Amino acid sequence: MSRNPFLDLGFPPEEAMALHIRSQLAVLLEQYIERKGWSQTAAARALKVPQPTISKIVNGNIEKLSIEFLIKLMVRAGLPVGLAAGRRPAARSVSGRRATHHSSAAA
Repeated sequence: MSRNPFLDLGFPPEEAMALHIRSQLAVLLEQYIERKGWSQTAAARALKVPQPTISKIVNGNIEKLSIEFLIKLMVRAGLPVGLAAGRRPAARSVSGRRATHHSSAAA
């Protein structure tokens, strides 16, 4: 099992990643709305979107909501948004220093 359920469902990697990012953003927004104790109407007012858009987010009907739009809602809500791309960071040892891999052959 991967950390991306859409990969596990057989989606191509690029589509699985986009679906996973979209769903993560929507879940964070839904959790934020719940923590604030907002009704859908109150959330719509605060985030400056129509109430049916909030309904889509809280009910998981997000296939027509773009990642860009969801990021904009996160920013409006004051939630942190970050992106990591490229190579994964090198593993760190317990001391916090980068782990180095030495080959057994002399250079």
